[in-house]
Amino acid sequence: MAATTVFEDKGSVHTLVEPPLPVLSSSLSRSSTIYCTSEKPSQVDLECDDRTLHGSIDEEAGKPYCTSEKPSQVDLERDDTTLHGSIDEEAEYPEGGKRAWSVVLGSFLCMAASFGMMNTIGTLQAHLSKHQLAHYSEGEIGWIFGVYTFLSFFCGILIGPIFDTFGPEWLLRFGTLFLVAGSMLVSVSTLYWHFMLSFGVLAGIGTSIIFTPAVASIGHWFRLKRAYATGVATTGGSIGGIIFPLIIKGAIPTVGFAWAMRTVGFVQLFLLLCGNFLVRTRTDIINGTDVDSIKTSEDLKKNQAGPGRIWRAISAIRIDIKAFLDPRFTLTTISVFFIEWAIFVPLTYITSYALDLGLSSNLSYQILVVLNIGSVFGRWLPGFVADKMGRFNTMIVTVCFCFATVLSLWIPSGYVDSMVGRKALMVVFALLYGFGSGSGISLTGVCVGQICSTKEYGTKFGTCYCFVSLGTLTGIPIAGQIVAASGGGYLGLICFTGASYICAFVFFNAARWVGLGMEGKKRGWRAVY
Repeated sequence: MAATTVFEDKGSVHTLVEPPLPVLSSSLSRSSTIYCTSEKPSQVDLECDDRTLHGSIDEEAGKPYCTSEKPSQVDLERDDTTLHGSIDEEAEYPEGGKRAWSVVLGSFLCMAASFGMMNTIGTLQAHLSKHQLAHYSEGEIGWIFGVYTFLSFFCGILIGPIFDTFGPEWLLRFGTLFLVAGSMLVSVSTLYWHFMLSFGVLAGIGTSIIFTPAVASIGHWFRLKRAYATGVATTGGSIGGIIFPLIIKGAIPTVGFAWAMRTVGFVQLFLLLCGNFLVRTRTDIINGTDVDSIKTSEDLKKNQAGPGRIWRAISAIRIDIKAFLDPRFTLTTISVFFIEWAIFVPLTYITSYALDLGLSSNLSYQILVVLNIGSVFGRWLPGFVADKMGRFNTMIVTVCFCFATVLSLWIPSGYVDSMVGRKALMVVFALLYGFGSGSGISLTGVCVGQICSTKEYGTKFGTCYCFVSLGTLTGIPIAGQIVAASGGGYLGLICFTGASYICAFVFFNAARWVGLGMEGKKRGWRAVY
């Protein structure tokens, strides 16, 4: 028995008579009707026996194709264009607008408060090594900052799944409490274990609780422009790295170290309160929402507050070992490990190195400010370029650039006789290295996001930095021990930094090569990845 096909095209209806389809003969009644529309989204609904079957039009055969399984997406090939019949979650991103850019602004403020302090550790290290902790070695003092940077990244393994389930609001509130309390307690610290607990532990945990949701939230609003948006947000860390050293250095001679740190704490509090208000995520792509169970707005409220959602968050707090079955993820994680192993060495020791060269105290402390000025452009511009030439390609270029500055500027600065030459080399090195190293924060998370879905980004990001944090834990103390073993010389420390960048370059190239192969693209140097 023939089936009637009714085609509705912008108000007009065309009826065709088709022979019965064998695949539907057992399920379609004689009066079964196939409805097709050319309006987007294009979808064919087959109604029979109280069931709706979904299909698509095969243009070449001129026949409807039907299946009893409801697909997630229907593709209609028409004039070499694919029309999508359902929402592709990975393509539905605002990519801009007032709400999306307000999230970027909030992330910027949060990064200024948290990573601004991380970019100030060189100032703190130089001051503590000359005053409160003068009787401790460089390596021993380095462990305070090593623990701080370690916890700043390691706690992502706990925070990522919580963000994936609940979003950023409560995380940012707790992070604000921890970070501001840590800065305030540093102001009253006098002993080694005081600084370890207040700055190393408390401020480190607070930084992690703020950093992960602040960066991950951007991924919910941008995809094509994700690297650029993340780069803009992470420039906040550089701005904070300019403001906080100037506050500390300017306030110490007048009001003392204690009130200098309290001032920093109050500035952090203001920035974080604004960030708490602005940073939001999209609830429609949070893992904790059980979409299939939601029929009404009341169901949504119950789902968001129910114990099942809490259990999903708790059960997701784990190291996603299966992620390492993806060679792209494994190679990317190793690459980021070496980058973080290297990046914090100049940040921590550049002020002490400048003092050792004989530069004035004011210039030595301002060298870190110069580095962070370069980092402002280094976090924004590579993000803009990365969306066009590829995130991994951009990381490879910036890693090479960092190695080149270490080799051509930092090492020679110790062998120049004139003080003017030393000053010039150090200022140029700080500016250029700050520019090159900026992508070490702004693009590493974007590279991880490129090889996973948005819903699992928080977990994958946390898993990556769980291992990367071991590099941040050990890098600074190792560098300090190298200085101590060298009798106060810094050449070994500089070589350690350069070798780490070489390793990062090798593994990032390997990750790019594997990624291009898995996507079926040519592996030439011009390939965008």
